[in-house]
Amino acid sequence: MSYYLDKKTLNPVGELAVIAMDGCEDIAARVDYYLTEWRKDYLKTQGIDSCSFLVRAICPRFTSGEAKGQISESIRGHDLFIICDPFNYGVTYKMYGLDMPMSPDDHFQDLKRIISAAGGRARRITVIMPMLYEGRQHRRVARESLDCASALQELVAMGVHDIITFDAHDARVQNAVPLTGFDDVKTTYQMIKALVRHVPEVKIDRENLVIISPDEGGMQRCIYYSSVLGLDLGMFYKRRDYTTVVNGRNPIVSHEYLGCDVEGRDVIIIDDIIASGDSMLDIAERLRTLKARRVYLFATFGLFTEGLRRFDDAFKQGMIEKVFTTNLVYRSEELKTKSWYVEVDMSKYIAYIIDTLNFDRSMSDLLNPIKRINKLLGK
Repeated sequence: MSYYLDKKTLNPVGELAVIAMDGCEDIAARVDYYLTEWRKDYLKTQGIDSCSFLVRAICPRFTSGEAKGQISESIRGHDLFIICDPFNYGVTYKMYGLDMPMSPDDHFQDLKRIISAAGGRARRITVIMPMLYEGRQHRRVARESLDCASALQELVAMGVHDIITFDAHDARVQNAVPLTGFDDVKTTYQMIKALVRHVPEVKIDRENLVIISPDEGGMQRCIYYSSVLGLDLGMFYKRRDYTTVVNGRNPIVSHEYLGCDVEGRDVIIIDDIIASGDSMLDIAERLRTLKARRVYLFATFGLFTEGLRRFDDAFKQGMIEKVFTTNLVYRSEELKTKSWYVEVDMSKYIAYIIDTLNFDRSMSDLLNPIKRINKLLGK
């Protein structure tokens, strides 16, 4: 971060403050480490030897389950960044004597409580929500709620200036708040870097590797991967039974493949979310029957809502080689021990984003990783 030395006249928007909502303490601590390391020289010019940018905030609950937000120190005039993971079910609270896992709704309400506790005194508030709350309920089909759009509008109404998310299910939901900053950050570079590091024998060329989209909705994401890497692209489409609804969705009858021959080639199946994982594992099995050599799974967010047993079985049967997901959402300790699992660390990238925005600099280079990808492949 040499621009601190090159541009000493550069001033931050406001004194930096970072709040980690419940369940985000680990990644926020790593983000804070990078920020303090990068700013040592800048802080010395301000007469500060060392510091932490983390501000403690809590949401204590009454025994009835009701809660309130509290911030432990003044944030008046600060450039405030709040990191929130609405999908961290590892956080619990007591209600009527019972241990209750926090739902996405609980996390979102706590986020609003902390924004309310700030009382409008922060100079600017930016919410970093890696997996967008209700992001999969982004459009209306028949008589349905528009939850994601409503949530974004609530945040803006409370004074949020910018919203940072990663690999949004459908970034067009930002049209609900057209006058507010909304950045959809891609994880492409970090995923490719993790692949090269953990699978050094992989050959990233058209003869040996193919990008696969698990459905038509993920094609845009996969087209980007195939374009920057110069690889062939294939796609599965889902045949659904629209006469029934199971767990809020129409069940999949079968996956049909469209694309080039995968025989003897490695494949990467790329999606934004692994929920139950049924679709990706079914597709992996189909690709193995098509004589694909090795199957890798890329997903920005690994929720594993139905547990890990199916992935264990798929790995033992040779259907999958590795599963790559980021540390942007909660990962169970059990998941971290799996030999087939690779965690992609995004904390340094978040620190870059916070650092750049705090000094009101352009995000263009951060949002466009092509130069970094080309440099990586050149090595």
